[in-house]
Amino acid sequence: MVLENFGKSLRDTLKKVTRAGHIDKELMKEVVRDMQRALLQADVNVKLALELTRRIEKRVFGEEPPSGMSLREWAVKVVYDELVAILGTKREPRLKRHRVMLVGLYGQGKTTTAGKLARYYHNKGLSVGVIAGDVHRPAAYDQLQQLADGLDAPFYGERGNPDAPAIVKAGLAHMEHLEVVIIDTAGRHSLDTDLVEEMERVAAVAEPDEFYLVLDAAVGQQAGPQAQAFHDAVGITGVVLTKLDGTAKGGGALSAVAITEAPIMFIGVGEGPSDLESFDPERFIGRLLGYGDISGLLEKAREVMDEDKAEETARKMLSGKFTLVELRDQMDALSGMGSMQKLMQMIPGFANLQSKQGKGDMDATEARMKKFKVIMDSMTEYEMQNPRLIKSSRIKRIARGAGVDPQQVKGLLKYYNQSKSMVKNLAGNRRMQKRLMRQMQQSGDLGM
Repeated sequence: MVLENFGKSLRDTLKKVTRAGHIDKELMKEVVRDMQRALLQADVNVKLALELTRRIEKRVFGEEPPSGMSLREWAVKVVYDELVAILGTKREPRLKRHRVMLVGLYGQGKTTTAGKLARYYHNKGLSVGVIAGDVHRPAAYDQLQQLADGLDAPFYGERGNPDAPAIVKAGLAHMEHLEVVIIDTAGRHSLDTDLVEEMERVAAVAEPDEFYLVLDAAVGQQAGPQAQAFHDAVGITGVVLTKLDGTAKGGGALSAVAITEAPIMFIGVGEGPSDLESFDPERFIGRLLGYGDISGLLEKAREVMDEDKAEETARKMLSGKFTLVELRDQMDALSGMGSMQKLMQMIPGFANLQSKQGKGDMDATEARMKKFKVIMDSMTEYEMQNPRLIKSSRIKRIARGAGVDPQQVKGLLKYYNQSKSMVKNLAGNRRMQKRLMRQMQQSGDLGM
């Protein structure tokens, strides 16, 4: 989970507000101290952390809560608003024809980010290609080609050619028909004259619409000075923060970049090819505080699900029809949306449950779902449509075919019966049915 310890500390701090019988200045001083500690542990700059917590304390008692809002609700809102404010403003990624040039120092994750960006735009329905403009790191060409092949995206590079501007020029001509072209470039150990000159020469040929600086979140507060130096040198239009999931310094990097007023466009939240998200400060803080991110969850669902099939499955379930076929469709959709841990972050209230269960329990749940899918692959279509017919002899045959113990087949059937019971309750709830059908119709009207 991104900044897991930071998020848990913030949630624990807010519990003191939400569970208090009375909100007074003494309680808020304690809350502010806890928040300062959480911010400093996340590597947020000391001065920024102090200013933030002073503003929170001042606003809670110095401003009048909106009509109908209790002091408790107002205190929580102030904390949320101020945390969002230190992360800068949101800027939506372009979803039309454009060119992106990635810049940055060695080891920041530029090439990996090029592949993730390509997947991001591909999932948005845009045609996308990548150009290998890093002519100094031998592995960069192969790495980018492999990432492009995994996405079935056009790739252009010239192995052994040291002329980066010439490669980019030829690549752009080769990809003229594509809507988005992503250009990977070389790095250095520092922002020296050679790197600036090469970036300028490539930029003169590429004429990029977006100049993204790629930064490893592990650099912490140094992300600010680095972002400012690149901005002064070539005029970056946005920042991509990588490896935000694996560092305690992520809070420092996020807040430090925001201070430079270079918008954070994307964040890397894992090692998977889809683990790149457009950055939205409000949604990010909402997930840290356990409020979830339903918008993000719906976006992921739309990216991986066949809309007609999803609607058909939903209608079957609402009518009371729920076989192992529908259960498998549900599992396929969930597995396509990423790890169980990341999905849990997006569901309001589940962040606390996730921290209680622990990563081991979540991994075990994921492994169990994968095993269930293997078992279902060993069933006939007739058995999938008629699970009630799966008795002793069929269980033994299915177990042999899946390479599992018969008890695991019985475990799947038990899980199916529990799920079917829940669906049956939903099918009998007319009010809930109408609400869900209305939401489905609205999603269709909006082109979701």
